[in-house]
Amino acid sequence: MRSPLIPITSADHIPGQTVVEHLDVVYGNTVRAKHVGRDIMAGLKSVVGGEIRGYTEMLRDARDEALDRMKSDAVDLGADAVINVRFTTSSVGSGMSEMLAYGTAVRLEE
Repeated sequence: MRSPLIPITSADHIPGQTVVEHLDVVYGNTVRAKHVGRDIMAGLKSVVGGEIRGYTEMLRDARDEALDRMKSDAVDLGADAVINVRFTTSSVGSGMSEMLAYGTAVRLEE
């Protein structure tokens, strides 16, 4: 299920809006594991070069899920928007990676 539509931005403001309250830092994350088939293709691609589409799709899906979870966290706080949005990734274990989205939940002037 997609999270509610609220504005998010990597900027420190929403254009045309006034931030009246900073609520809290909000997060959304997901951990994904590599698939053996993707590893085999990655090994082949590393020899001949080119994009590894399986990993690209996995990271896109992870990013979208992390954003949805971050926005849901913001809505739970009563936020109107999330500013200063950033992403980070990290290795969590053998073949597993985390995608984390975070930002500042804010209320906007009505």
